[in-house]
This record gives sequence, C-alpha cells and structure tokens, in this order.
Amino acid sequence: MREELVLVTGGTGFIAQYCILALLDAGYRVRTTVRSLSREAEVRAHLKVGGAEPGDRLSFVTADLSADAGWAEATAGCAYVMHGASPTPTGNQTSEEEWIKPAVDGNLRVLRAARDAGVRRVVLTSAFGAICAGHGPMTRPFNETDWSDLTSKNIWPYQKSKTLSERAAWDFIAREGQGLELSAVNPVAVLGPVLGADYSHSIRLIKNIMDGQPGNPKINSGFVDVRDVADLHLRAMTHEAAKGERFLAIAGESMWLADVAKVLKARMGSAANKVSTRVLPNTVVRLGALKDPALRGAVPLLGLNLNATSEKAIRLLGWTPRPCEEAIVASAESLIRLGLMKGG
Repeated sequence: MREELVLVTGGTGFIAQYCILALLDAGYRVRTTVRSLSREAEVRAHLKVGGAEPGDRLSFVTADLSADAGWAEATAGCAYVMHGASPTPTGNQTSEEEWIKPAVDGNLRVLRAARDAGVRRVVLTSAFGAICAGHGPMTRPFNETDWSDLTSKNIWPYQKSKTLSERAAWDFIAREGQGLELSAVNPVAVLGPVLGADYSHSIRLIKNIMDGQPGNPKINSGFVDVRDVADLHLRAMTHEAAKGERFLAIAGESMWLADVAKVLKARMGSAANKVSTRVLPNTVVRLGALKDPALRGAVPLLGLNLNATSEKAIRLLGWTPRPCEEAIVASAESLIRLGLMKGG
C-alpha cells in the first residue's frame, strides 16, 4: 500500500469522485474537500456505487474556493493535489466577472496552499473550453498548443473563466511556484457511468437524447469516459514527462450529436425507443434559441467541427482511452440502472 496522501478538491464532483476511486485503487490515501461536511455521506454512497468503501483511507475537510479558511489544513501532509473544484455561479444573469474572478482566485488559493505545504505536484482539471473557444473553422484537430481566443465575440463566460484560470495557474508556477510542479488535464465532454443524481453537464446530452428530444442540433463534440479522465489525472500526477505540460483528453474522433443518437439507437435496444436520429435544421435551432436560453449557447457551435487529438497523452504517458461509443453506452446504461431517466 502506498501511504502517500493525495488531496482531491471538490469531492462532490463527477470527475473528482472518479479520481478518488482511481487513487484508492492505486493504494493512495485520499483527503477531499467539500463545502459542507453534510455531503460526506452522499460522496461515500457514490463511491460505493463505484465499487469502493474506503473507510478511514478517505477523509473529508471543509474548504471553499472563495475563502482562505481550510486550505492550509486541506493540503497539510499531502504529496500531491488533484484540483478539479470549480466555482459555478448560479442564476442566468451572472456577469462575466462572477464567473472569472472566483475561478482565477480559487486556482491561486489552492496553488498557494499546495506550495506552502510542500506538495510535489498539482494536477489541474482544466477544460477543452480553455483550448477551443473563439476560433473559426479549423483545418486540423485542436491540440495542447491551442488556447481559446478571448477577443472573439463567440466566447461564453464559462470558457473565458476556464482559460483565464488555467493561464493564471501557469503564471503562478512560473513566477512564485518555488519548485511546485503543475500538470493540466483538458477533457472534452465527459461521459461514463454516473454514480448518482449529481452528474456532469455532458451526460445531460445523453439523457436528453434518450428521453426523446425531437432531434439533434448540428453540433459536434469530442467525448471521453470519466474513468479514462481519472486515469489520465493519475498518470499526470506521477509521470516525469507530465511536469509542466497540459494534456487534452478525447477518445478518438469527435462526433456529431446525430451520430451519438445512432450509437444509442443501435446499442440500447428497446431502451432507445424514444431516440431520434434526426438532424434539426440550423434555422429551427436559431429560432428556438430566441425563446430558450439553453439553446442560445448552441448557436455559435452549429456546423463547427470541434475535433481534437490526444496524441500527446498517448505518446508521453501511455494513456489508452476506451472508444467513445463505450462511454456513450455506459452513460445511458447507468442512467437506466440508477432510475434517473424520465419515469425511471
């Protein structure tokens, strides 16, 4: 058993819980932060669905990204930190500043505490949103040298916050890291088996298709299984070649939503009876977006190929993600298994 202690921030998160599972499986002791200790039972219940009952090999501390309190205690004695917690403003009227400032400040707060505690390396869960946003049509797949173009009109506050907060992390390491190492993982849309009712935004795409949405906007996305994202975090944490590097996490080629629907139709049998493989015309989506704020973010993405490559993680770290079709099917199967579908 490795006795090294690893801090995973934001233990209620989908990716964070799979990182905890991967670390426990590899023999590490894990500490995780939650905003309220009242969530401990829920996190442990989710981990049990994932096959782990860690007992005292997992401990909880209270810490919030918006305040300094708790972070010194959270990082004390840790060899590594996986930092995926991200403040998400609530409500539709949130300003850009309400997205950006907490994300930047939160990253710096965790990095400062990690440095002061003598942590070896922090693995930052960034996002494809820090790579792909604001670009016109690309003639090649996105890779780790790309950064989102913040001067573009077609960039959302979320993508801006992810870009600026990752940039701030790299700047901090360069200027005042004092030997603290950093790696970043930039996943595309994260799918895979859900552990409970609190799951990733991307899984909602699968749920909506399975629930019988009337068709699919002409939107393209990369997909990756959450188990492989956690595995990449683990590799980025200990591999010498990962120091100072960012890694895009995508399984194979990106897919159009209608093709995702076709996978579900082909693989899910009668459970996919409501699935429509129809492509919605762009004009219909644009009209719908005038009334539905949820569709508004889709409009700049219509027809845009967002393919990317994980060649770097595969070559440098020996990462081997499962095919995205498997991640799509695993998402749908788990939603059914846990009774999270309409009428489930």
